[in-house]
Amino acid sequence: MKSLPLDPLTHATKLDMQRNKLKRVTGISRFTHLVELNLSRNKIMEFSLEISKLHSLETLYMNQNNIRSIPEGIFPHLMKLKLLNLSGNRLTKLPSDINQCASITYLDLSKNCLQNVQPLVGLAKLKELFVGRNQLTELPSQLFKSSSCELTVCKATGNPLRCPPEEVCAGGVVDIQSYFLQMEENPNTRSAWTVKTMFLGSSMAGKSTLCRSLREGKPVTVAVEDRTVGIEISQLYTQEVRFLLWDFAGQEEYYLTHHVFITPRALVILTVDLARYSTVDPDSFKDQLWFWIKNIQLRVPDSVVLLVGTHCDQCRDQEEVMEKKNDIEEKVKAMLANRRMVLQHQKENLEENKDVFMFTDQLDELDCLLEYNLKVLDLVTIDSTSTEDVAKLRSHILMSIQSENVVLCSESILPKSYEAVEQAIHTLVAQEEIPRHGIILLEELSDLILNHVKMSRESLHSILRFLLRYLHRIGVILWYEDISILSDRVFIQPSFLISMFKTIVRHDLVQQLEGVSRDLLMREGSLVKQKFTWLDDLRSRGILHNAAMRILVRRELEKLIVDDDDLVEEVVGTKKEEGIILTLLQYFEVCLPTLAGSPLNPQAPEFVPGAKSWALARKTRRDPDGACLFPIFLKDDLTVCHKWGEDKQDDLRVHVYFLPEIPHGFFHRVIITTCSLYPTHWVGREQCLLCCGNTLALVRQKSKDGDMFIEIRCRRPEKEFRKLWDLILAVMSKLFVLSRQWPGLTEQVHTPCPERGCSHYFTWRDWQELDSTDLYNLVKEEKLVCQGGHTRRTELIFPRDK
Repeated sequence: MKSLPLDPLTHATKLDMQRNKLKRVTGISRFTHLVELNLSRNKIMEFSLEISKLHSLETLYMNQNNIRSIPEGIFPHLMKLKLLNLSGNRLTKLPSDINQCASITYLDLSKNCLQNVQPLVGLAKLKELFVGRNQLTELPSQLFKSSSCELTVCKATGNPLRCPPEEVCAGGVVDIQSYFLQMEENPNTRSAWTVKTMFLGSSMAGKSTLCRSLREGKPVTVAVEDRTVGIEISQLYTQEVRFLLWDFAGQEEYYLTHHVFITPRALVILTVDLARYSTVDPDSFKDQLWFWIKNIQLRVPDSVVLLVGTHCDQCRDQEEVMEKKNDIEEKVKAMLANRRMVLQHQKENLEENKDVFMFTDQLDELDCLLEYNLKVLDLVTIDSTSTEDVAKLRSHILMSIQSENVVLCSESILPKSYEAVEQAIHTLVAQEEIPRHGIILLEELSDLILNHVKMSRESLHSILRFLLRYLHRIGVILWYEDISILSDRVFIQPSFLISMFKTIVRHDLVQQLEGVSRDLLMREGSLVKQKFTWLDDLRSRGILHNAAMRILVRRELEKLIVDDDDLVEEVVGTKKEEGIILTLLQYFEVCLPTLAGSPLNPQAPEFVPGAKSWALARKTRRDPDGACLFPIFLKDDLTVCHKWGEDKQDDLRVHVYFLPEIPHGFFHRVIITTCSLYPTHWVGREQCLLCCGNTLALVRQKSKDGDMFIEIRCRRPEKEFRKLWDLILAVMSKLFVLSRQWPGLTEQVHTPCPERGCSHYFTWRDWQELDSTDLYNLVKEEKLVCQGGHTRRTELIFPRDK
C-alpha cells in the first residue's frame, strides 16, 4: 500500500501498516481512537504533525524508515504514549520537547545519527532505553540519577563514547550509575588514552619481534623456538597513551581461540613478510593479507588496520620493497572496493523482489554492513633490526591514533577512584603481593587493595566490581562473573591463563601428547597403553580425553609454579570436578563434552523446541573424567558419510548464505552449538549429523560457483512435516545467534527447487523475529512455482504445519 486506508477504519484502536510503501502518512489524524500504530519498515521521510492528534496512542512503531527530523510540538500531545520505536532512521537530533511525553517507558533510538540525547532528561518513567549505533560521545548524567531514575535497561554499544566509556556502558544501568556517582564524588577526573593493539599475521611474519621491539623501543631478536604459541600480552606507555599489546599466533589452530579475545574498536597491526611476499603469486596476497583483512572485517568491522611490512632487510633492494608495497596497497584497495560491490549487488537483488518489504530486515542488515568503515592505513615498511625504524614506527602509530581521520574511541574520561584502584592492582603485582600466576579470590584482592588506597572498605566494595568489569573489557585483567563457578576469582595476569589455553589449542598437540612421560601418567593414575588410546582418539576422531588434558596443563603449570598443589588442582581439575581450563574451553565453545567410549551416543529423548529435556540430557554428558571433541583436529567426514549415506533427490534442503563470506572457523563453532542441542550426533571436519527421535539432519559447509553456504538437509518424510521443520528451524536459530558474534556478517536463506537439474531457488523473507505460529505461515499458498516453472507443495519449500 502507498497510502492509508479510507474512513471505514477510522474507529480502529490498532492499525498495522508495516512493510508497505508509505512515504507519507497524510490523513493519520482521522484515526483518533488509535492505541497502537505500526508504521515500521516503510519509506516515510517526514514525522507528520498529524500524529499529535492521536491523543489515545500508547504504542508507536516508526522504525526502519527514512525520517531525518522530528518537528517540535508533537510529543507534548502524546501524554499516553508508553512505547516509541524510532530505530533505523536518519535522525540527527531530537526535538527539545520529547521529555514532555511523560508516560514513555520504552524508547528505541538505535541505528540513527544522533550526537546528543540531552532532550531525554526529564522522562521520569523511562525504563528501557536503546541508543546503540549512533554518534554519541557522552550520555547525560541526569538520566541516571538514582533518586529519580527508573531505568533498568540502557544499551549504548557502537558509539564513540568518552563519558562514560563504552566499556562501562556494556555493564548496563547499574555500572553507568556507579560511574557517574564516582565522577561526582571524585571531581578530579582524568582523560585516559588506552589503545588495545592486536598483532595479527601469518606464522613467522615477525609479529613477536615487532611487538617486543615496539615495547622496548629498540630491536629485539626472537628465536624461532620462542615464537608465539597462542597469545602473548604486554603493555607499553608512551606520551600519555597506554597500549595493550596482544600478540596473536598465526597458526590456524590458534585462530580458533581468537574470538575469545579480539574486541571492537582496536588498532590492528597486520604484519606482512615482504621477503616472502610475491607480487605474481595470487596465493601470497591471499595467505598474508586477504585472509586476515577478511576476518577482521567480519569480526571487528570498525577497527583500524595498520599494515607493516617486515623483513625489509632481506629484500634485494629498496626498489623491490617499494614494488611490493605498491602492489599490496593496490590489491587491498581493490579488495575493499570489491566487498562493497558484492554487498551492493546483494542489496539490489533483494530490492528486485516483488514483495520487497518482506525483506526489510535483510536490507537493513546490508545497509549496516555498507556503513561500517574498516580503515586500512598505508603500508609502513620496517627493518626490525634498526633502532631508527622502530622509533619511526612508534611515532607513526601515535600520530595515526590521534589523527582526526582515525577514530579508535581510545580516549576515555575516568573517575580518579578508578585510576587509584587500578594503580593499586599494578602495585600489588609489582611487589609480588599477588601470586605470579595472578589468580586470586575477589575478597582477597579487595583486602589487599585496601592497603594501598585511601578509601573505606564500603567505598571500595561499591566500585570494585564495576572497575573489574571495565578492566576486563579493555583487556587488562580477566574476570568471568557470568560463569558461576569462576565468578569469585579474578585473573590479574591474562597471559598466565592464555598460556594454559595454549597447552591444549596448539598446532603440535599430537607431539606434545606423545612427549608425556610415564612418570606424569602415573601421577594421573594412567597407564602408557592409555596414552596410545588418547593419541589414536585425537588423530582419528578429534577427541581429547580429559585425563590427557589434565596431564598437559599440569606439566605446563609445573614449569611456572612451584609447590602449589591447590592451584594445580583448581586449574587442572580432577576426575570428579572440572578445572578452570576445561570450564573455559567449553564456555567459549572451543570444544564439546562427549563420551569417549563410543562414536555413537546413547539413545536420547526427542528434542522439542522450548522443552527442557534436551538441557538435562546435555548435563549428564559433562563428565570430568570423560573427553572433549575439538572439531579443529578432525581430519575427514567418513563417519558422517557412512551414517548418512547418499544424498537423495527428494531430500529437503535449506541453504544459509553468510555475506560477504563465511568466517574462518565458523563451521567448527556451528558443530559445537548445534550438537549441544542433540545428545545423539555424528561429527566430521565439515559435516555433522544430528538425530532427533527418528529424524536426521545433515549440516555441512559447501561451496558452489564460488559462493559458500551451510546446507541443512533432511530426508523427506512420508506425511508429518512439522517435526522435520522443527529440527531445521532449531538449527537455523543456532546459526543466527552464532552469526551475531560477527558484526560484519549477515545472512540470506534459500530453499533450492527440488526438481532435478533446476538451478532456481526460493528466497526466505525476514524470519528471525517471527514466533512459532508465524514461522509456519511464512507462505500461505498450498503450492509454489519456481522461476523455472516447476510446481511443488509448500511444505517441501517452507515451514508448514502439515
